[in-house]
Amino acid sequence: MSEAYEHENNSIGKIEIAPEVIQIISGIAADSVEGVIGLSGGATANINQLLGRKNLRKGIHVDLGDQLSVQLAIVVQYGYNIPDVGRKVQEEVKAAIENMTGLFVDNVSVRVDGIKMPSADNRENETGSPRVQ
Repeated sequence: MSEAYEHENNSIGKIEIAPEVIQIISGIAADSVEGVIGLSGGATANINQLLGRKNLRKGIHVDLGDQLSVQLAIVVQYGYNIPDVGRKVQEEVKAAIENMTGLFVDNVSVRVDGIKMPSADNRENETGSPRVQ
């Protein structure tokens, strides 16, 4: 993944977009979809998340071969329709990459790696009731 995608070569020079940039754009777009609790990136990434370190590249693979394809692994909040959330992630990731980079995204594959209950803080904020201490 160290190779950059050469986007444009003009009289001033060239513009290259690193795969890590596409991973971050994809992570932000996926994380913004309602029903997505987070990205899934294996045991190390999950431990980092528990420690409060957010890595928007985890669980995302970018292939810059002949066609640009992105594979994401997500965790969905319990109660949401999984296929609907997956489709929305595909749409948001594709649109974000294309709008920000000008690249055409051929394929966005989404794998749901888990389902989680919302945290107690999130449930209290949704109901509007104050937290009892």
